[in-house]
Amino acid sequence: MISIFGSLSLSLGLGMAAICIFLFSIFLNNNKYRFFIAGNRAAIVVSALSILATFLLLNELLVSNFDVNYVAHYTSLETPLLYKITALWAGQSGSLLFWLFILSIYTLIVIFQNRNSFTNLLPWVIIVLVGVQAFFLLLVNFVENPFAPTTADFQVTNGNGLNPLLQNLTMAIHPPMLYLGYVGFTIPFAFAIAALIMKDTGSVWIRSIRRWTLIAWLFQSAGVILGGWWAYQELGWGGYWAWDPVENASFMPWLTGTAFLHSIIIQEKKGMLKTWNMILILTTFILCIFGTFLTRSGIMSSVHSFAVSDLGPVFLGFIILILVFCITLVLIRLPVLKASKKIESFTSRESGFLFNNMVFGLICFSVFWGTIFPVLSEAVNGEKITVGAPFFNQVSTPLGLILLFLTGVGPLLVWRRTSKKALIRNFSVPIFSGIIVFIICFSLGIRNTTIISFPLIGFVTAAIIIEFQRGIKSRVTRFNESFINALLTLISKNRSRYGGYIVHLGIVFMFIGFSGKAFDSETEFAIKRGESKEFDGYNFELVSITPEERPNHLAWIANLHVWNLNRQLITTVFPEKRIYFHRHPNPDKRQPHSELDIYSTFNKDIYTIFSGVDMEKEIAYLKIMINPLVWWVWFGGYVLIFGTLVALWNPKEKN
Repeated sequence: MISIFGSLSLSLGLGMAAICIFLFSIFLNNNKYRFFIAGNRAAIVVSALSILATFLLLNELLVSNFDVNYVAHYTSLETPLLYKITALWAGQSGSLLFWLFILSIYTLIVIFQNRNSFTNLLPWVIIVLVGVQAFFLLLVNFVENPFAPTTADFQVTNGNGLNPLLQNLTMAIHPPMLYLGYVGFTIPFAFAIAALIMKDTGSVWIRSIRRWTLIAWLFQSAGVILGGWWAYQELGWGGYWAWDPVENASFMPWLTGTAFLHSIIIQEKKGMLKTWNMILILTTFILCIFGTFLTRSGIMSSVHSFAVSDLGPVFLGFIILILVFCITLVLIRLPVLKASKKIESFTSRESGFLFNNMVFGLICFSVFWGTIFPVLSEAVNGEKITVGAPFFNQVSTPLGLILLFLTGVGPLLVWRRTSKKALIRNFSVPIFSGIIVFIICFSLGIRNTTIISFPLIGFVTAAIIIEFQRGIKSRVTRFNESFINALLTLISKNRSRYGGYIVHLGIVFMFIGFSGKAFDSETEFAIKRGESKEFDGYNFELVSITPEERPNHLAWIANLHVWNLNRQLITTVFPEKRIYFHRHPNPDKRQPHSELDIYSTFNKDIYTIFSGVDMEKEIAYLKIMINPLVWWVWFGGYVLIFGTLVALWNPKEKN
């Protein structure tokens, strides 16, 4: 019965979306306010019905109603409660409904937040938002209905269960974060379309979406970082980024969104880059839809794709429609997008932002081309060509280093033009810091790419510290404040600016972690209980192998002591070898999985994988990796998120 109500909610939601767009069309033609009110209410109903449908599906998952096909495929009686909830976005139809759910919440916030502001833009904003909702409602009504009944001609007493790779705490957080980011960019997209249609391309629409863009970017950043952490702790290959198509799909809108957040500063302060900013935000939304297309279409194989279908042509058609519409609209509105001012000097902050944007664009294009080229190659000549990590690393590494350099350059430049005297004064300490780090690296015998990255890290860090030092010194001198009070007041009164510097510092820390990849080492060996193996300055001793029966899997737990060469115990790790669905009568349905264990410090990780077991001989087959500096990647991510929250905290700023 509940599933019937769920399907009915989705059907009514689609119908109400059509009514909503119709009512706003009437309002735009005759300007009668009652139609605006009616359209608003219809949009609220669309969102409410979508949210209701989502909770109804969640209820079916929680009660294990296997009469619903989606529930039977992605849960089982043994599935823990947390992973029954996460099954909501584990499959095709559920993830589409979850997309719709988040967009509906965002839409309600926009309606209630802006009921007394941006009145000229709001009708078009709501039309765009409801239009996107209508597309996903079409999908869940006619293509991938999450409430579709089970097709089996017998009573289903238990479901298939959730993919073991998804039964991870990080996967309970990572997809929602990405979805909140993906869907969040719909709001600035809607305002941008409204601004173009209304020829209101000044600073009003920028002010209306700045915080929305930052919120979407925050969630997108958190999602990308959490995805890297999940891959690192769950996939067992010792890395956190493999340039997988789905990884790339989440990375591309992050790149264009980051570029947009930088370049709108120029438009706000100087009235420049109007066309460029419009293209950036429109592209970001299109890339979000493209990312969903890559994830769910099955057009590309990926370790991150857990549900595929024949949705590819539908999504591709939607992308083409949006792309054609956006290009046409921008071309028509080019006269009103013309900037009133031009960049005056190469040595200005404006030019620094522009170069920054160019690098972001180049990285995004290289990632897009590398991702889509295999598909194009297969379509043209029938030959599937794989573009792997070497291509992406070769292109993105130098561009990433340039971007890191520009991160330090930007704060050292001033608006309009930086004099020679100011250039010498501002750049001397950061350059000297970079030279010192280079000398240290060279003296330590470092000859790989880190001999470039570490000096750049030193340069950027010094530049950021100088910015904070100048502000603190000014407040100490003017207001006789203590160092701590001056720092806190400086940040609180200039949250956008100094929050951005904290984000940059987080990026610097992450680059320290990226640089550590050059020093990775690994080994594989078989070890008996009571034996020890030496590797890379450590001794690994297998103390025991313990079997443990759990509700949805059987686990063998290795008790592994890690000693240094002085026979001092460093840590004990417990990697596991698991068999999911181990009670299934069909051996082919039983799924082996290695649950690794990581001992992490700020300078290196000891990464242990239990790849196989022979209980009769008490032998464990282990893979050990020593990964330097990975801790800095996650620490940098925390700093980045903290800096973004600082920038978001208070909209009333003094810059």
